[in-house]
Amino acid sequence: MKRKPILVTGAHGFIGRNVARHLSRLGLRVIGVGYGRWSSVDEQKLWGVSEWHSSDITVENLRACEVVPDSIIHCAGSGSVALSIQNPLDDFERNLNTTLNLLEYVRLYAPNAKVIIMSSAAVYGDVEELPMVEGDFLNPISPYGVHKKIAEELCQSYVDHFGLNVSVLRLFSVYGPGLKKQLLWDACNKIIRGEYEFFGTGNELRDWIHIDDVSRMVESLITTSPSNFNLYNGATGIGTSITDILKPLFAALDSKEFATFTGQARQGDPIGYVADISNTRQKLSWEPKIKWQEGVLEYVEWFKSHEID
Repeated sequence: MKRKPILVTGAHGFIGRNVARHLSRLGLRVIGVGYGRWSSVDEQKLWGVSEWHSSDITVENLRACEVVPDSIIHCAGSGSVALSIQNPLDDFERNLNTTLNLLEYVRLYAPNAKVIIMSSAAVYGDVEELPMVEGDFLNPISPYGVHKKIAEELCQSYVDHFGLNVSVLRLFSVYGPGLKKQLLWDACNKIIRGEYEFFGTGNELRDWIHIDDVSRMVESLITTSPSNFNLYNGATGIGTSITDILKPLFAALDSKEFATFTGQARQGDPIGYVADISNTRQKLSWEPKIKWQEGVLEYVEWFKSHEID
């Protein structure tokens, strides 16, 4: 690939930095913008970010990057259902204002850029039938899900009215080394503290996708995605219960105990999230490569070497 400029918003975050590193290794020049500060220039380069602009995602700040990007990967924004319930205004601003400013920047200054928006399975909400298909009725059950749904509608509007090229990637349960939040991180910390109780029943289904598979999907979107407006499920199509995910964590952390469950679900969490990925497979010529059994053990090994952080 030629060194085309790629703009990654939220490149300091978990998804953004992994996507940036993957694209950089393909020979693309990655410019990052968003919150956060790297510990050093070496760390920034390690994650594939050739330029870093620490700023809010606004039209003016994006223009200040002084580049007309070939593609824009929008990873900035909030990623927590729980925090969206605690502070819905902050979640609205981080997920919707950033997306609107990005779309307006593209309309004004980069109308030919391919835009990839990171959305969430939370837009589906509780559904009667699994797996979830892109054309399903959306009924989000958290402020986070509602805001992601509105962000998708903004993208559709900008495509319809201004002819932008936007692909929306509805990510399911993304995980991988370096993620210091959500179930795997919380569970590993609980286990080493001798705490074994978790919310829910343990039978809740989640569709776990490794961050490396997400990064490869972004690569496919850049190189093969059609024009106009496109929706894709970012998942593996395999539903795994919380109980089954936790078992190898306990074993890998040398715990002889077992997980127990409160029977009470967290507000905003559905019973099951499992994707139909036939559309993603067909249109992107993409397949998930990393099985969750392998990915979870990789995560535990990473955690063991970082648990003092």
